[in-house]
Amino acid sequence: MKLFRTFAPMKQAMLFAAGLGTRLRPLTDTMPKALVPVAGRPLLHHVILRLKAAGFERIVVNIHHLGQQIIDDLAANHNFGLDIRISDERDMLLDTGGGIKKALPLFDSESPILIHNVDILSNIDLAALYNSPYPGHADAALLVSPRETKRYLLFDKSNCLVGWINKETGQVKSPYPEVDYSEMLAFSGIHVMMPSLFPFLNTWPDRFPIIDFYLHHCNETDIRAVVKKDLRMLDVGKIDTLANADAFAATLPPLAP
Repeated sequence: MKLFRTFAPMKQAMLFAAGLGTRLRPLTDTMPKALVPVAGRPLLHHVILRLKAAGFERIVVNIHHLGQQIIDDLAANHNFGLDIRISDERDMLLDTGGGIKKALPLFDSESPILIHNVDILSNIDLAALYNSPYPGHADAALLVSPRETKRYLLFDKSNCLVGWINKETGQVKSPYPEVDYSEMLAFSGIHVMMPSLFPFLNTWPDRFPIIDFYLHHCNETDIRAVVKKDLRMLDVGKIDTLANADAFAATLPPLAP
């Protein structure tokens, strides 16, 4: 029988800010992607302030490219009054899965982790997403939507992850010999991982993508879709989308001063 805690978990999140930001050059030649300004604020501030408004108490930020600038920015803003910790990847980028694995000691080991890319702006209710798999039976909850893209996650009738497909090449990844899926949905880069998956992370190498991890273990764990059909999001990781970012940010709930 699976047992659950009867008290509220600490709300904690991981913010991926270690990327090289190559698609935002030349801006990122002199600043990390996390500090690229949108609507008068660095991307880092947008996500942290939305997490704070949603009641998150602890945030772990991973750093690599020009990481000292992120450390200095957080210090200058007094960590926004939160428990913000740095997971330092300046020696080597560890990809998304490896980044979570390295950061695990910085988290409360009994509470879920909401994971968020620093270059994503969206209208998602972060508190509702964090609570969506808890205290249910899901080991992870992946925010997805039916938007058009090249690569999709595959889910069965119960919204359980069963595979991945690249629509351009026809490549499929799945632990199942034959993939029986009902929906193809686009991943947002925002997800919640439950403590039940933490031991699985420790069996993986230092560097790996988190989607490969989910796909490898989806036949032995419960990894679910949280489908938001009205999801509005913008990946600000490219110069062409950066031009629209100010206008998009203006459509979202206002940030705290």
